[in-house]
Amino acid sequence: MKVAVAQINSVVGDIAGNARLLREAALAARAAGADILLAPELALCGYPPEDLLTRPDFYRACEQELAALAEATQGIDVLVGHPELLGSVCHNAASLLRDGKVLHTYRKVRLPNYEVFDEVRYFKPGEGACVFEVKGVKVGVNICADIWERGPAEAAARAGAKLLLVLNASPYHMNKQQQRYEVLRERIADGGMAVVYCNLVGGQDELVFDGASFALNADGELAYQAPSFEERLDIIEYADGEIRAGVLVEPQSIEAEVYAALKLGVRDYLGKNGFPAAIIGLSGGIDSALTLCIAVDALGAERVRAVMMPSPYTAQMSLDDSRELVEALGVRYDELVIEPAMKVFGEMLTPLFEGKGADTTEENLQARIRGMNLMALSNKFGGIVLTTGNKSEMAVGYATLYGDMAGGFAVIKDILKTFVYRLCRYRNTLSPVIPENIIVRPPSAELKPDQKDQDSLPPYEVLDAIIEAYMESNASPREIIDMGYAETDVRRVVGMLKRNEYKRRQSPVGIRVSRRGFGKDWRYPITNRYADEY
Repeated sequence: MKVAVAQINSVVGDIAGNARLLREAALAARAAGADILLAPELALCGYPPEDLLTRPDFYRACEQELAALAEATQGIDVLVGHPELLGSVCHNAASLLRDGKVLHTYRKVRLPNYEVFDEVRYFKPGEGACVFEVKGVKVGVNICADIWERGPAEAAARAGAKLLLVLNASPYHMNKQQQRYEVLRERIADGGMAVVYCNLVGGQDELVFDGASFALNADGELAYQAPSFEERLDIIEYADGEIRAGVLVEPQSIEAEVYAALKLGVRDYLGKNGFPAAIIGLSGGIDSALTLCIAVDALGAERVRAVMMPSPYTAQMSLDDSRELVEALGVRYDELVIEPAMKVFGEMLTPLFEGKGADTTEENLQARIRGMNLMALSNKFGGIVLTTGNKSEMAVGYATLYGDMAGGFAVIKDILKTFVYRLCRYRNTLSPVIPENIIVRPPSAELKPDQKDQDSLPPYEVLDAIIEAYMESNASPREIIDMGYAETDVRRVVGMLKRNEYKRRQSPVGIRVSRRGFGKDWRYPITNRYADEY
């Protein structure tokens, strides 16, 4: 028996386009001798469809395309994920298409309602197992979260399944693939089943799906491993009770993995939303350098425009480093001096600021002038502004509303500053484009003379560790202090993190690559007087 694994990139809401992808995959699989095509979770409508699932016409469109897909893919079984409306009850379903008909339908039992998932909002759980035969082999079906908890996989084994096919839309975060292996091995340990895990690939708003489809034999041995972050169709063979060894791609370094995720996120966000180009404000610093590299690698140099906007506080080395970077990358580069605008704003506001000394107001004006210029270029030429702020800055509010936060997509919003350096080092192993000076010089916003980030923040190693513990692990300040961090630093960082929720709510969507990003899986109230445990 041959199973075709269709690691495809669905587009949410493009039901006809997704059906076309599935049809093409099925025809190619049939030509390669496959008996059944396994597609990802909700592949027909894309994942996550969110409140599209509240529209009855959305279900009707899916039902029509499912019937057309069944008619068009005869000669091979197709197991495809789709939403299903039964009366007033909605399910996350997977149907077996055979000989022009929908032969069986399995309904997801475990509905995730954590991290970025809201499936309880839309779906009702299914009940029971779904087992059918393909070439004499009893095949069971699970959908994504079904295999993360006991129950559905074991039910398939009790119903006689010897091979479990799992449809997935499992978003990427760092170190997730090992978790998937461990969970699947737990599920099949007692059932005597081999398992084929097919995952969605592609970017969808803040989420990136990594693909990385795989298969395990009943003893937990890895028999097939697809590459991450790319579409592909693989044929794997099941015979004599086990999956025969197929493609086995070696794991990437964590830096290579994250960089690939960010590239795919940028490519699909612009591509799926129809933005012709990206515009990036350079500063001569490491964050904008990394953002520019990701954009160029994702889109091509011809679709990226870099703008340097020096002020009287911009160091010559920042200009020199930016010029060297854009020359190495081959992108269009403009320099736009903002001092005239600073003077005009200063003259306008002086009467209103009488008796007040210079402070962060004047610093933020520079950032807002730059943001206004970038948005003007976006309006005039149609490109989307990619913001360059990292997760450390987003956490503590070290960013200016309507200034460096102005834009449409935040590429490194979920990358801690310490990891920014690691990604830049990694990018230079591919080709040395980021000047060494950008990587080694102390980071600075360059909004006043001799300014350094560490004038306003703890060292990034300390800052990032506190953010990670508080935000991603839900550690209390007391627990973080017990880890060895100074109470003054912990109080300072947690206080800044809580005070700046209002800023984060106004920041653009950004790519999630950690276990918890400042997006759908961070939902703290802006108005919040909870006193943390110290």
